[in-house]
Amino acid sequence: MPHPSPPSSVQQARTALGKRLRDIRKDSGLTSRALAAAGWHESKSSRLENGRTAPSDEDIRIWTRICHTEDQTADLIATARGIEGMYVEWRRLERAGLRRVQESVLPLFERTRWFRFYQSQVIPGLLQTQDYTRAILSTVVALRDVPDDVEEAVTARMSRQRVLRSGGRRFGFLIEEWVLRSVIGSPATMVNQLGHLIGMTASPSLSLGVIPLGVVRGNAWPSESFSMYDDKRVSCELVSASLAVTQPSEVAEYAKTFTELAGIAVYGAPARKLITSAIDALG
Repeated sequence: MPHPSPPSSVQQARTALGKRLRDIRKDSGLTSRALAAAGWHESKSSRLENGRTAPSDEDIRIWTRICHTEDQTADLIATARGIEGMYVEWRRLERAGLRRVQESVLPLFERTRWFRFYQSQVIPGLLQTQDYTRAILSTVVALRDVPDDVEEAVTARMSRQRVLRSGGRRFGFLIEEWVLRSVIGSPATMVNQLGHLIGMTASPSLSLGVIPLGVVRGNAWPSESFSMYDDKRVSCELVSASLAVTQPSEVAEYAKTFTELAGIAVYGAPARKLITSAIDALG
């Protein structure tokens, strides 16, 4: 099965790194052919300079050695690793266990002041109950064959919810109504989860919008679930990977999408009515 093409944020960053490698080569006075003659295949040089191939640590070491710019090696390696960290397959991210995944985002949560979450799949993590989280992470273990540290991961996610009570932060949540009606774990788990959701609507720092089934979508089409951290970073949940978006122009696109989605959501009493209806449907 072919590897998927990298998202545009990743490709733009690779292209920028490739231009930097090309500038280093040109500043050293070497042509691509001369670089190849010094021990580098000319076609590989072209792929790296055009961002079609991501350089490995060793690629960068060889490049800077040939160009006599070893003083830039460490910085280039750090840049390349950062780019590859933008698109990380779940199996790579979770191979050390789910607890570490939950804990790894805590610094991001602690420095963010304005959170925006759109969920088209499950209840957002900051609003989840223990049982709901346990059901989701147990499914992840079963589907992805990762280490089973579910209980530790549940504890880590629950601990992360303290940001909701830390003050000085704003939270905007948008949930598709079908998320309320997707039974995760068991009917009892869902009833408790939905009841918890109703209780969370009383928080003054929290806005919860539900996008009703049957609403005229207009420009607010359903999309992949995403989380916005201030106006600096967007995290997207793909089937096979986690995607981090940091390009300002792309972050702005997600902000616009969130605004469009927020415009067709209902809040307050109408939102609670939809949640209550989902509870009633569970009998």
